Amino acid sequence: MVKGIKLDKKKEQKKKKTSVFEIDCSLPVEDNVIVTKDFVKYLTERVKVAGKSGNLGDSVSLSTDGHKILVSAHIDFSKRYLKYLTKKYLKKMELREYLRVVASNEKDKKNTYQLKYFKVPNEDEE
Repeated sequence: MVKGIKLDKKKEQKKKKTSVFEIDCSLPVEDNVIVTKDFVKYLTERVKVAGKSGNLGDSVSLSTDGHKILVSAHIDFSKRYLKYLTKKYLKKMELREYLRVVASNEKDKKNTYQLKYFKVPNEDEE
């Protein structure tokens, strides 16, 4: 049993890794569609840590950098979970029909999401 305890400690040490995610809201913020402070407030209330929402503590921190929202986590945190919460926020604000959440195409920004508008074809051209 002593050997099993030592293995568990090694696994816990490997899992403690800081990951930083970014949500780029520059397009909707410039058009005054989204307010970043409200979005950050929504995320702080909804992010679950250890099964409890709003329980960020020292493990997850949210900050804004201009039109970008930075999420730094010292625990295992899913990029997909961040996309899920962003989609829920857009649905709550009734913007889901106009905005979408897209992963960045750049190789050095693999932990980045962008909010983009749907492309709607013009009816006048047809």
